[in-house]
Amino acid sequence: MSLIKRMVLTILLTTTLLVSGCGYNSLQAKDEAVNAAWSEVENQYQRRADLVPNLVNVVKGYATHEKDVLVQVTQARASVASLKIDAQTLQDPVAFQKFQQAQAQLGSALSRLIAVSENYPDLKANQQFLDLQAQLEGTENRIAVARKRYISTVQDYNTYVRQFPQSLTAKVIGMKTRPNFSAETGADKVPTVSF
Repeated sequence: MSLIKRMVLTILLTTTLLVSGCGYNSLQAKDEAVNAAWSEVENQYQRRADLVPNLVNVVKGYATHEKDVLVQVTQARASVASLKIDAQTLQDPVAFQKFQQAQAQLGSALSRLIAVSENYPDLKANQQFLDLQAQLEGTENRIAVARKRYISTVQDYNTYVRQFPQSLTAKVIGMKTRPNFSAETGADKVPTVSF
């Protein structure tokens, strides 16, 4: 074998080893895992948003003078629906925070709506309301599970993107750490509910 062939073979072998060790494929796989985990979070948020009109309509029949709470729930749902999140937005911490705040506002409004039901014994006994309330509680649990999975997936991705030598590859191809969920301001305080 000639010297030139050996050099070419050595360069090809070295390049192959360097490329395989740069983490490009793993970065892509972890990026897709983050996107998939976020899709599940969105799926559960959509399920909750779909339940809201039914719940509001059932409560309307019983709680006609609780108009403010019903309006707040409707406005919060509209606010959430107006915010569209895609893969690009997930990389923008400000847009991600705005979406998270809108979801928290909807959750808070729904909590107030459920609290209002305590004032109406007939409503609390209504089977349709009880079914919707159970579905909403189940959906909130699903949201919590989906968010936990997303948080774990983002942690794995962010750790990988920041480790050497993948960090070099990530910089070259423009991959950055992803924003994660954080507790809302005041989440550490026990809410007060008064009737």
